[in-house]
Order: sequence, then C-alpha cells, then structure tokens
Amino acid sequence: MVGIGTPLMWSLFAAFVLIALLVDFFALSKQGAHRVSIKEAAIWSLIWVAVSFVFVGWLWWHLGGLDGNAVADTKALEFITGYLVEKALAVDNIFVFLMLFTYFAVPPEFQKRVLMFGILGALVLRAVMILVGAWLITQFHWVLYLFGAFLVFTGIKMWWAAGQEPDLEGNPALRWVRGRMKIAPGYDGEKFFTLVDGVKMATPLFVVILLIGVVDVIFAVDSIPAIFAITTDPFIVLTSNVFAILGLRAMYFLLAGMHERFHLLSYGLAIVLVFIGAKMLLVDVYKIPVAISLGVTVLVLAATMILSLRIPASGKGGGAYPFGAKKARTEAAESR
Repeated sequence: MVGIGTPLMWSLFAAFVLIALLVDFFALSKQGAHRVSIKEAAIWSLIWVAVSFVFVGWLWWHLGGLDGNAVADTKALEFITGYLVEKALAVDNIFVFLMLFTYFAVPPEFQKRVLMFGILGALVLRAVMILVGAWLITQFHWVLYLFGAFLVFTGIKMWWAAGQEPDLEGNPALRWVRGRMKIAPGYDGEKFFTLVDGVKMATPLFVVILLIGVVDVIFAVDSIPAIFAITTDPFIVLTSNVFAILGLRAMYFLLAGMHERFHLLSYGLAIVLVFIGAKMLLVDVYKIPVAISLGVTVLVLAATMILSLRIPASGKGGGAYPFGAKKARTEAAESR
C-alpha cells in the first residue's frame, strides 16, 4: 500500500517514540510508586496533545514543501480526524481500566506502572494489526466492506450496551487466569510474583496487567477498522494511533475521577462508529470528504459531552463505584 511515509519519516517517527518511552520510563523509575494527582495528569495530558499537534504541524509543513498544499491539507486533516477518533475510543478503555483497578483494589500508587506496561503492549499490538490490516486492504479490497459492516455492528451494540454493568466476575479471561495460576491474597509492593507459605503465586497486580492486555486486544479490534475508514495511508494510520495511545495513561488519571460526568459519551461513540462504518461501506459509491468526517466526529462527541453535563445520570452502576465494582471487589476478596 502506497503512503506518504519515506524511510526518513519512518525513522524520525520511530526515534521520537523510542525517546518518549525512555523519558517516560526514566520519570517512572525516578518517581517510584506514587499517587498521580489531577494536576500532574492534566499537565501531561496537555503536553501529549501539544506534541501531537506539533507533529501534525510539522507534517503539514513538510508535505507542503514536497507535494503541495492540497496533499498537505488532506493528510493533516486525516491525521487530526484519526487522532480524535482514537482518543475518543480510548475513553472506553479508560472506563474498563477503572473497573479493573476498582475490582482488584489496586492501590493508586501502583496504577501508573500497570498502565505503562499496558501502553507498551498496546503500541506493539496496534503496530502489528495496522500492518496486517494495510496488507489485507491492499490484497483484498472487499475487506473494506467487512470492516465497515463490523463498525456498524459494533456501534449498534455499543448503543444498546451503554449504561449497563459489565459482568467482570463472568469474564472468560478472568475465569481462565483463575483456573490456571495461583493468585496471592494480597499485593507485595509492585511485584508481579510473590511467595506465600513457600508457594510462588502471581500477585493481583500481574492478573490486572494480563486483563489489561486482553482489553487492549478487544479495543484494537474496534479501533483499527475505524482509522482505516478515515485513511488507508499506513503512515497516518500508525502515527495517529501511536500519538493517541502515548497520552492514554495521563488521560486515565485525568478522567478517572470524573467518569460519571460523561455518562452519555458511549452513545456518542456509538454514533461515530456507525457513521465511519457507513463511510467505509459507501467508499466505492461516494467518498465522504475527510473534513466532513472530522466535523461530524467533533460535533457528535462535543454534543454528548455537553448533554452529559446537563442531564444527570440515572444512578445505575453502584453509586460512587463504577459498574457496581464495590460489590464485585468484596466478592473477589472473599473468594480469595
């Protein structure tokens, strides 16, 4: 599949991601286990958003000098649209992460490290799935229709599931983990394995990391077709995904305390998925301009966020604990 990425652009992007991860790991090791404040999360969220828009500004300037303003404008709009869609879909990841942390009573000071490993796994997974998806689309054009139908189905399913409590206790992945490894009754600092009465056991922290990996797989299956509905350029697809994921950890700590305020956001995400799925299904009949896709995405998400602030939540989901997790956490503690 032909894209705008040159060997130099790919190399510079890879170098940037590597440096960003090294800085993140250095900061993590220097700070140690600590509770991330709203202020710290807000600052890092703004930094990652700013870096993303600096990148797209450089991309626009670079392409303008090589291929002209028309190509530069199109690719910049594709990046921004893909970035916003991936950021919006990441909100669902955040709410599931919050459910897992609450269910397993993960201390706030340990959550940062868990998310770091989750982000690393997500970066590798997305890169592999994007390369495979790009190859499939190149070889088999009809895959676009399959992706489009899947997005429409996912959007409808998300609409009907909005506001309902996920059943973590009945989750197949959790049942599989419990049936195949011994889990310690409590945490041992930031360790993944510990000794209990001379028996080596996995700590709940290790189980949470495994489940976050499963979550990454599930949400990647949704989000990768979504970005291919906006553009099939591998460089734009991968860079917009990576920039959205790099800021995921900071966004989690920023939104974890205000998840109930945006209780209608899932409906907005459902509408966006159905829209971009329909866009993909109509690709050979009418190609919806990227600017319209961007406008619809921003309008729908902004409208559902504003409505969430104006319309009070129905109160379902266990009060201050998301998805009834307080009850689930108690049951899990008793079972262990």
